[in-house]
Amino acid sequence: MILRISYSEYQLLNGYKKSAVVRVADSSIINRFDKTPLPIKGTDVICPHFIELKWAYGCPFNCAWCYLKGTFRFHSTKTKPVIKDYAKVESHTRKFLEEVTTPEILNTGEIADSLMSEGTSQPFSRLIVPMFEEQNRHKVLFVSKSDNIKHLLEINPHCQAVISFSLNADEVARRWENGAPSVDRRIDAGRRLSEAGYEVRIRIDPMVPIPGWQAHYANFVDKVFASFVPSRITLGSLRGLQSTVNGSTDKSWVEYLKESSNWGKKIDFKTRYDMYYAMIIQLREKYSYTESALCKETVEMWGRLGMDYKKIRCNCVW
Repeated sequence: MILRISYSEYQLLNGYKKSAVVRVADSSIINRFDKTPLPIKGTDVICPHFIELKWAYGCPFNCAWCYLKGTFRFHSTKTKPVIKDYAKVESHTRKFLEEVTTPEILNTGEIADSLMSEGTSQPFSRLIVPMFEEQNRHKVLFVSKSDNIKHLLEINPHCQAVISFSLNADEVARRWENGAPSVDRRIDAGRRLSEAGYEVRIRIDPMVPIPGWQAHYANFVDKVFASFVPSRITLGSLRGLQSTVNGSTDKSWVEYLKESSNWGKKIDFKTRYDMYYAMIIQLREKYSYTESALCKETVEMWGRLGMDYKKIRCNCVW
């Protein structure tokens, strides 16, 4: 079977246009996430288009607000982990790596936890990382709440792999991130990978304004920086598409959603601003750290924080 790569001209957030990959073959393995339209209004959210490597779908954890509960609401397996045929994953990925000349980062954690197969006899990391190490143009991105990093630590070299941990304040994680390893265990996994030479990013998302959130998130940041320095930090706050809300059994988090955007309901603007501002100031003044960005946040918020979304360097992009 001959695999074909489709291209299209995209307008970027900075106003420029470029030809970029849309999909490989039937898009079942590699496809560009371009569901977020270019912003027009202040309430429109910013999300740069990125490449998904859809090797699997689902997640072993049960976070109350997980958008996969809405995405896969019509699937018989719901959010139960499903691994796709590795032979197909490999052939489509090799086609991309061999043909596409513009550097891309391929996100393996948009519709799955990237590390959810690491405890099986066929860990995904052992398939995908060596494949990316055969070239030096593209990178593979793992996004996970898991701390199962045994195989990643055994793989060398790993220059083309980026690992991103989704983290939160302890109290938020304990209340709503059901089944996921503790925040301390995830931070320690990030430390060990960073010490092994991996690029390690973190997502502090979704931030939730629980009582005493200022201290909870300040302590969390201190805990991270006591262990390692992430190459990039992406901040996001609680949000929910209606399909996500409908698919959630624990809806206690919905009480925090007050405003609308073109990406579902959000926490009210002032509270979101206060949370982001507190984090950004702590990172800058205490740790001289400026490699931060926002996730699924509005044009108005970027402007209010004095940040330029046209130069966005968030979790899922290069």
